[in-house]
Amino acid sequence: MNTRRLATLLLAAMLSACSAVNPFPTGPLADPKAKDPGPRVAICYNPLKTSDEKVQALGQAQCVGDATAELVSTDYHLDDCPILTPERATFVCKPKPKPTTPPGSPPPASTLK
Repeated sequence: MNTRRLATLLLAAMLSACSAVNPFPTGPLADPKAKDPGPRVAICYNPLKTSDEKVQALGQAQCVGDATAELVSTDYHLDDCPILTPERATFVCKPKPKPTTPPGSPPPASTLK
């Protein structure tokens, strides 16, 4: 194998390794003692390469509808996350609370006819 071909293969391997540390959705950790009701979602990520804000945004993107992703746990079980993205953040998707109006205050303008 000539040097140019070897260098090309080495460069291709390095570039593909860069995408191997991108965070991605995975199955959440099964927790039979979970106290938080609601659907769970999870993200595998590399904590050295991915910010907490990015992980939160990815978890939020996995929640369906008008729900908020609340972080409930992180773990390093390598069952679902590969070695280059070893940490799993598990979120519970909680419904957003409905705004309440104090007694005696006028209803919101959007409900007036």
